[in-house]
Amino acid sequence: MHPKPKSGTSSDGRPMHFSVGAVIRKDGKYLLIDRVREPFGFAGLAGHVDEGETPEEALIRETEEESGLKVVSHALLFEEEVLWNYCGAGVGSHYWYLYSCEVEGKERKEDGEAKSMGWYTPAEMKNLKMEPVWEYWFRKMGVL
Repeated sequence: MHPKPKSGTSSDGRPMHFSVGAVIRKDGKYLLIDRVREPFGFAGLAGHVDEGETPEEALIRETEEESGLKVVSHALLFEEEVLWNYCGAGVGSHYWYLYSCEVEGKERKEDGEAKSMGWYTPAEMKNLKMEPVWEYWFRKMGVL
């Protein structure tokens, strides 16, 4: 059984989950997956923080689960409540921890998570259907 996502209450009183995201960049390209489950679209590696887990532990776990890559260092880019970000579990707001990550290893696509996985330049990303919250993050970083 999968652990329960860490949950709380958003600033507008709705149920809220906690999420982490990994921004992985190499040679001017970003590692993205095309998500199998809602919310659909191209996204960085991400997932829920589980009960009893720190955001950093979740970041390392989710990155490895979704890509086989090992996080060797990370830096927090943004920590923010996103009231319009829904997930497949039906929760409509998330408190995000977004990290820039250095990784090692060979990436491998996890079929349960991604239709595809690849490295994309910002110019290529502009032509992709991004998952809404990831479009938001990449715009906020000035990538899109």
